[in-house]
Amino acid sequence: MANTVIGSSIVIDGEISGDEDLVIQGTVKGKISLKESLYVEGSGVVEADIETQNVEIAGRVTGNIAATDKVELKTDCRVVGDIKAPRILIADGASFKGNVDMDIPKER
Repeated sequence: MANTVIGSSIVIDGEISGDEDLVIQGTVKGKISLKESLYVEGSGVVEADIETQNVEIAGRVTGNIAATDKVELKTDCRVVGDIKAPRILIADGASFKGNVDMDIPKER
């Protein structure tokens, strides 16, 4: 399945939802709700609450993140907001300010 890419010069203000992977290289403000994975690349800036299965962040995110599987904060990322996920990886050099909640009830 091909990824949807929001290019580095694109700015979206609003709500994004869908069933496929999303790669953000540009700027997204509002809300992101996906069934699959979200990748915020180094050039990506997100000012939104995120609900998805997996999140990989190399850029900047301001907002709360809720993932059903995993959140991964890469080396040079900056994240401000609360993270709720059963698995969280924070790389050496990542910047994170917020709370972590890993107490997720298992789905039936």
